[in-house]
Amino acid sequence: MDSQDPRQLLARRLRELREHHWPDRKVTQLQLAKALGGDKPLSVPLISSWEARADPRIPPPARLEGYAAAFATSRTFEGPEPCRLSFNDMTDEERVVMRELMQELMQLRNNALRATALESGSATVGMPGEVQQSLNVNPWRFPDGHTITIVCAPWPQHMLAKIPYTDVDDPDYIELLQYSDLDALLELHGHLRAANPENQVNLRIAGKLTADDYTSHLVSLGGVDWNTITSTALERLPLPVQQIADWQVTGEQYFQIEENGTVTRHKPNLEEAAGHPKGILREDVALFARAVSPFNRKRTITICSGMYGRGTHGVVRALTDARFRDRNADYIRSRFGDSQTYCILTRVPIVYGATLTPDWTNGEYTLFEWSR
Repeated sequence: MDSQDPRQLLARRLRELREHHWPDRKVTQLQLAKALGGDKPLSVPLISSWEARADPRIPPPARLEGYAAAFATSRTFEGPEPCRLSFNDMTDEERVVMRELMQELMQLRNNALRATALESGSATVGMPGEVQQSLNVNPWRFPDGHTITIVCAPWPQHMLAKIPYTDVDDPDYIELLQYSDLDALLELHGHLRAANPENQVNLRIAGKLTADDYTSHLVSLGGVDWNTITSTALERLPLPVQQIADWQVTGEQYFQIEENGTVTRHKPNLEEAAGHPKGILREDVALFARAVSPFNRKRTITICSGMYGRGTHGVVRALTDARFRDRNADYIRSRFGDSQTYCILTRVPIVYGATLTPDWTNGEYTLFEWSR
C-alpha cells in the first residue's frame, strides 16, 4: 500500500499519537487499549490493526472520539491504570485539544473511506464510503463467492393451517408464509445481500436442507423448539449456553449458563395483563453465537435465537441497524479479537410493542459473553 494512501495516513497518525504525542512518554498498545475500553479493555490486536503498516483497518467514529479524549490530556496515563477523562472533567484547554484532534482524525477517516470506496470493485461501490466501510467490517460480511444459507423454522402444521395462501395448490400460494421469524428474516436477508453482493444468499426451512446447504455459511434464526438447525448446533458446539423452551409440560422458557460449576438462568420478562393469558412481553432474552460450522470447518454457523420472535429480530438488528451496527461490531472485535467461536446473551427491550436494538457497549444489555 502506498505510503501516501489515505488509509496509511490515518494509521500513521494513530501510531504517532501513541508513540510521539508527548516527548517524555510513549504509550503502549496495551495502555491505549485500557484507556479506550475502560472497564472492558479493547484487545491489543485491534489497536494494532488500526495502526498496521499494511492494509490497516479503519476505526469507527466512536473509537476516534476515544483517541481524541485520551490524547487531549496527559492525565489519561498518569495514574496506576490508564483512565480516559470525560468531556466534563477536562479543563477548557483540554477540551480545545480534544475538539481539534477529533476534527483532524475524522477528516483522515473520511479520506480513508473514500479511498476504500474508489478501490473497491464490488456492487457497493456506488454507496457512500462510510456505508460501504460499515458493511465491509461487519460480522455479516463473508468472503466473496461463499454461499450463505439462512434457515428458519416452519410454522407447526396446526398454525400453518390458519394462515391464508399457504396451501401449495392455492393459486395465490405464498411460499414465504411458511417461514416463522419473518421480521428477522426480512431484516437479515436485505443486509446480507447488501454486504455480500458477490455471494449467493439462500433461504431454507429447517428440515428441508440439501447437503450443499449444510456445508455453506449457515445462519439459523429462531429457537430450539421449532428450528432443528439451532437445536442441533447448540448440541454440537462447545458453548456454555443452553436454550430451554418447554412450552407444553412445565411452561418454562429460559437460557441456561453453566460456568465454573455455577448454573444461571435468564428468562424473558412477561407482564401479567387482563385479556392477555400469555402476558405482555416487556423484555426478551436472545443469543447471538458465531462458531466454526460442525458441518464444514471452513465455513461458519451463526445462531440468532430469542425466546420469542421479537428477541430473534432484536439480536439480528444488533448488527444490521445502521445506528448501532458499527459500535456493536466494534464491541465484538474488541471483546473477542480473532476468536472463531464466541457468543453474547443479550436483553431485547420491547417498548409499546416496538422491538428496540440492543446496544452491547451499554453494560445493561449484555447478560453473558464468552469466547473459546
